[in-house]
Amino acid sequence: MTDALRFEWVRLRTLRSTYWLIGFALVLNAVIALMIAWLEPDDPPRDLVVAAVTGGGSNLPVPMAVVLLAALGVLASGHEYRYGTIQPTLTAVPQRIRLFTAKVLVVGAAALAVTAVSILVNVAVTRPFWASMPSLTDVTVFGYLLLGVLWAVLGVALGQLLRGVPGALVVLLVTPMIVEQLIFRLSYAPALDWLLPVVRYLPFTAGLQLVSAAGEASGGLAEEVGLFTRWPSGAVFAVFVALAVAGAGALFRRRDA
Repeated sequence: MTDALRFEWVRLRTLRSTYWLIGFALVLNAVIALMIAWLEPDDPPRDLVVAAVTGGGSNLPVPMAVVLLAALGVLASGHEYRYGTIQPTLTAVPQRIRLFTAKVLVVGAAALAVTAVSILVNVAVTRPFWASMPSLTDVTVFGYLLLGVLWAVLGVALGQLLRGVPGALVVLLVTPMIVEQLIFRLSYAPALDWLLPVVRYLPFTAGLQLVSAAGEASGGLAEEVGLFTRWPSGAVFAVFVALAVAGAGALFRRRDA
């Protein structure tokens, strides 16, 4: 397992795309935090402070920085098929489950580190505007760290499931920003009120609860639409990611390279 982890770590840190994606994630979050602080310089409400620290928080369909971390995960597995390097990779590390596990662990650890650094950068750029900031032990900070890791790991799984980069990126963008938002809005229609019980199990909508200031995503409408609170919603998203990882690992073990 040590050899597989070392192999994946060397591969990840020698790709230029790794540094571009991490750099964009940090800069994008910092710009969002700076804009929020500049627009609301005096005594901001807690939800704006949390949004600044977490790159937009639950005010966006998805924090854009975590999409970039997911793209990092997609490239970690999808690039192997795009450039035909999967066969030499399996020659170097023939144990497929061990190799896939190493990909998940390395990308997850990288996402955790990048998310933590992003939080510190966001606090630093907003400090000149705001005297009070959420504690680094705030529950929302932990939720944001978890969300970043889960998105990155999901990217690895989708890249492996779809054996490529474009399809995985389309799923990661279209599902939370279009499909789930459409289902969420349609649930308000009286004729489609049967969708209300479904909304709480929409994985990306549930995951967004992790970065909500009040533990209620989608503008504080959790009670109205029946969303779970922060950690139960996080568990819904985590189960979804775990199923994707399990499916990707099983197919990777059975399919031809």
